[in-house]
Amino acid sequence: MNSTKKSLAVLGSAMGLALLVSGCSNNTPANTTTPDSTGGDSGQVTLTVVGLKAGSTPEAYQGLAQQVSDFEAKNPGIKIVTMDYEWKATTFAADLAGGTLPDVYEIPFTDSKTLAANNQIADLNSYLDQFPYKGGFNDAVLQYGKGTDGHVYAIPAKSIYGIGMHYNRDLFTKAGLDPDKPPTTWDQVRTAAKAIADKTGQAGFCQMTSSGTGGWQLTVDTYSRGGSVETVGSDGKATATVTNDATKAALQYLKDLRWTDNSMGSNFTYDWGSINQAFAAGQCGMYTSGQDVYVSLVQSNDMDPKIYGLTMIPQDGPKAGVLGGGTLAAVNVKATDAQKEAAVKWITYYYLDRYSNEAAAVAQAKLTLANDQPVGVPELPIFSDADYANYQEWIKPYVNVPLDQMTNFTSKIGDATLINEPPVATQDVYASLDPVVQAVLTDQNASIDSLLNDANAVAQRAIDKAAAGEEE
Repeated sequence: MNSTKKSLAVLGSAMGLALLVSGCSNNTPANTTTPDSTGGDSGQVTLTVVGLKAGSTPEAYQGLAQQVSDFEAKNPGIKIVTMDYEWKATTFAADLAGGTLPDVYEIPFTDSKTLAANNQIADLNSYLDQFPYKGGFNDAVLQYGKGTDGHVYAIPAKSIYGIGMHYNRDLFTKAGLDPDKPPTTWDQVRTAAKAIADKTGQAGFCQMTSSGTGGWQLTVDTYSRGGSVETVGSDGKATATVTNDATKAALQYLKDLRWTDNSMGSNFTYDWGSINQAFAAGQCGMYTSGQDVYVSLVQSNDMDPKIYGLTMIPQDGPKAGVLGGGTLAAVNVKATDAQKEAAVKWITYYYLDRYSNEAAAVAQAKLTLANDQPVGVPELPIFSDADYANYQEWIKPYVNVPLDQMTNFTSKIGDATLINEPPVATQDVYASLDPVVQAVLTDQNASIDSLLNDANAVAQRAIDKAAAGEEE
């Protein structure tokens, strides 16, 4: 499993980018060239790209249409066709197999290495120096887009995150805790959670358990204690290791919060969306998730920014680390050379220009602000720290997020080790652990060892199946 150290910088809003990064519905297939009126060949390259999620606002579609128009004006040989798009684990494989994906599409960090190994996304290594700063990406981030051959197959694009601890400053105050001094160890988290539960009646600590998020966050908890739920040997073979001591300690910790302290409330079926909703409504004192979730909390859940606090997830032991993730831009393996060249220009324009061009950064920030979206949410630097220091200065007048309530995270994350998600059968490994977390929180007599032994067998079968698929 890859890990590295890299500081986080305060970057522009991921939601502002998502607003423009996803748009007008058009299912026209991509063509290499467009015939002219005389039946000849105009030489124009048509490129289909990801658009907004279906049902986005008219303003979002208008914003995307303007970006497309501006890009085409600067690149008269390229025609952009946008398609509604939202990556989902449940549908992506079918879309990929069915050939319905656009030429440029988005994938999570977890998928790129498998897709590269299966020759299902285009090799972009020869185009690397055409990106900003001549492809001088942050190695801590770019490594997620590399295949086992060392070539780059996917480009860091947006929502680059590290897991943090989100806490409700209002509940901290009501519980007699200092919201400017959040807990730094798991023992302190437990103490704070019990104080919140006892004095406010709300859950002091909440945990995701459903739709793969239970396994995701149990992996987060495992990493924070120096363990790993999957290891890859020198021969490239992956092995499930969910029975490790760190995972057992994380589950025992949750069991203690639930059954000894009664500090976790009564909802044990949270997924990503529902836990965000509960936190924004003041029903959860603390929970763990990517630092970029602030965007969803204010945009989708109408959270009052005044109650929000962000701090580091506790790090226990010398091998402890922080799970990282984000979104990569990939190019369809069936794309022609001309489409790949066009894709490089579009990815640069659409995702990356704001980090290397002051005018683009300011324009993005202004548009994001005009649409009442967060500007300045912390994000892992895609390029160098120095480049992002410049970017921060460019957007500083437009920042509308409470950065002073996030400094316990942003000032410390640079000293943490960023660890990749389980690289093989990621979502299946997570799914194997959901029942374990649910059982520990709903059955006081649940056997952690027995549950993990069963989960390890399920996870290993999924890993073996994925490995066999790679070899075919």
